[in-house]
Amino acid sequence: MAEILVEPIEQYSLGQKKKGKTLFSKVGVVGCGKEGQNIARIASWHGMEVVFIELNEEKIAQALDNIGKELDSRIENWGLTGSEKRAIMSRIKGSTSYNDLADCDFVIEAIRADEKTGLRSIDARKEVFRKVEEVVSRDAIIATNATTIVVTELASELQFRERCASLHFFVTSPEARIIEVVKGLYTSDEVYERVCTFVKLINRDVIPVEESAGIVSVRLYVTLLNEACATLMEGVATMRDIDKTMEIGLGMRLGPFKAADVIGLDKVVRWMENLHEEFGNQKFAPSPLIRRLVRAKRLGSHVGFGFYRYNQDGNILEDETIHGKKA
Repeated sequence: MAEILVEPIEQYSLGQKKKGKTLFSKVGVVGCGKEGQNIARIASWHGMEVVFIELNEEKIAQALDNIGKELDSRIENWGLTGSEKRAIMSRIKGSTSYNDLADCDFVIEAIRADEKTGLRSIDARKEVFRKVEEVVSRDAIIATNATTIVVTELASELQFRERCASLHFFVTSPEARIIEVVKGLYTSDEVYERVCTFVKLINRDVIPVEESAGIVSVRLYVTLLNEACATLMEGVATMRDIDKTMEIGLGMRLGPFKAADVIGLDKVVRWMENLHEEFGNQKFAPSPLIRRLVRAKRLGSHVGFGFYRYNQDGNILEDETIHGKKA
């Protein structure tokens, strides 16, 4: 009787397959406020491992909680299942140590400037770039989500400046299918193409932008907001009707005042001040109305009070007034 040859099949088992490393297997995010949470959620949604850096465990827990709540809202609107949420959350990890970025292919700086540190926004971001370069591999890309600070200046003190680029995720519309991508003075063609590939992998279209403070979206928006404030203070129309005109008449998702509350008025003021300093044009200087709201700590929807007042569910209260005039 012929001997029966038995070939082990374990080597063909699906369970034995090793997950291959892709172009963007792991993405790092430094700073997990509203912008960082948006980036982390989108990258993880598209199958990438994400590690974000925050200052302490409390901020890490808060960021993870906020991301979870955003995914819960998708479940309520039939855009996601519970199992999909668990898979997305399992790919997101928080840390307080930059060393956990060591095996990232792509690291995006998304810090929110903190006046308590005593550092200017640009100095704080430069420090982040230096810390990231100390731990990541030579081929890893370092990018910023900043809009009014040019990436060339942020990269100027690094050893491998050609690895740096800039890209802008939209906070007012997190699901906007576009991302502005900026090639800095030092950015290599290869790195720029890789960043564009990343944008396509997360199902967004690339908007190529020449390096300029404010790029396209911020330069146009802050000018609109300043003019909206002037129109309001002149008594031409109420705040609600100005927003309504832009939303219904011109098809904007959010009117200028609502958008400012979502972005955060403190952030809007920093945008304006940076652009005013960069270009010297008075049209970028913050409106006195915006400055007054910021001084009063009316910073937007995240604190319950900006141009509008919000309830606990984030909805605008109907009886809100501003400087004595009906909103």
